[in-house]
Amino acid sequence: MPTGTIDSAIFKDIFGTEAMRQVWSDGNRIQKYLDFEAGLARAQARLKIIPQEACDEILKHVKVEEYDIAKLKTETERIGYPVLPVVSQLVKLCKDGLGEWCHWGATTQDITDSATIMQIREGLAIIEKDINDISDALAALAKKHRNTVMAGRSNLQQAVPITFGYKCATYLAAFERHKQRLQQLKERTFVFEFGGAAGTLSSLGKDGLRTQVELAKELNLAQPEIAWHTVHDRIAEVGCFLGLVTGICNKIAYDVKLMMQTEVEEVYEPFHEGRGSSSTMPQKRNPISCVYITAQTGVVRSQVMALLNAMEQDHERATGQWEIEWIVLPEIFTLTAGCLSQTKFLVSGLQVDEKKMRSNLDITKGLIVSEAVMMGLGPYLGRQYAHDLVYDICRKVVATGRPLADLLAENEEISKHMNKAELAKLCDPANYLGQAGEMVDRVLELRQKR
Repeated sequence: MPTGTIDSAIFKDIFGTEAMRQVWSDGNRIQKYLDFEAGLARAQARLKIIPQEACDEILKHVKVEEYDIAKLKTETERIGYPVLPVVSQLVKLCKDGLGEWCHWGATTQDITDSATIMQIREGLAIIEKDINDISDALAALAKKHRNTVMAGRSNLQQAVPITFGYKCATYLAAFERHKQRLQQLKERTFVFEFGGAAGTLSSLGKDGLRTQVELAKELNLAQPEIAWHTVHDRIAEVGCFLGLVTGICNKIAYDVKLMMQTEVEEVYEPFHEGRGSSSTMPQKRNPISCVYITAQTGVVRSQVMALLNAMEQDHERATGQWEIEWIVLPEIFTLTAGCLSQTKFLVSGLQVDEKKMRSNLDITKGLIVSEAVMMGLGPYLGRQYAHDLVYDICRKVVATGRPLADLLAENEEISKHMNKAELAKLCDPANYLGQAGEMVDRVLELRQKR
């Protein structure tokens, strides 16, 4: 029976996705070992390092369906690594001893690391699609709510007015940066490993680098500039990237959770019957996707730290740190896929209450525009004096509950310079948005150019 959430019969499609589980499954990992062996055989046959007849026979037996998984389990437990048991079965499947030519000049870590890179490539393709979908949904929200005025908040207090489109555009800009990061790291990451015992290709002599060149063509991966058996910054960078991606998802989830509070009610997660209900409180509509996003992000972050610890590998072959990757990479990728799936659901169907956003601007009786008033009076009274005067009037608003605009109009110093209509205009949150709209437009325009 599964014991972890990512493969639990109940939780697996909340915390992960079937597509990503398939990428990191035993079957796909073993198939990647065999893909490497097939590519190596073709490359070396082309270079006449191994007989073409051997290559042809090897290629007949590079489908995972032919392999005895139970035997692989037993042999892996006995030997300590899974590659040699796979190679042993491949050798036996080939007729006339031709299988002895497989794995020629390679070592276990070459196949393991290269298979991991191939799995990472598949996993990132899924991640990339989700990032693109989330970016599209955020762009739609930013465009639709470009002029939807709401309270900006600082230290959980109302600060100055912004628009909901502006808020969404800040998220969108981050996802656009994620797209750039992903394209940049592909070049550094999609590099296979083939170095032999200590990375020097000593078993192949002058044919070693020639083999690498041909193997790169077969695997559609870049040739390494030098062996990287114990220098795993490539894999660690991928983990850090996924930590950044989930971190922005959690930023969105955190904001939505706060805006879903009963006292705020500005946005809600997509609704369907029973979602977010309480076992004892019928009125409840709890955040659900947001909660899972937060949990997924927290675990991804901790597992990325483990992946960074795995970089501390000794000499030319590591003693234990390497295996950390085997444990945490599947979980990092699967939880990230689940996090992105929940985020895509959240932003694609987010329910926005524009009226509540507008009414929440009024709960402080105009205090949210106190900066606007101070800046408006500054040219007449001086900025610092205007600040102190408005500060005192704001305290009266808090004490009396009267609107800021009314108290401003009653002040003799202020009324000398501005009439009631001018002060009302100054106190309208919609008139103090700075260049929020232009910033939204800029993010949307830059997105189209990329």
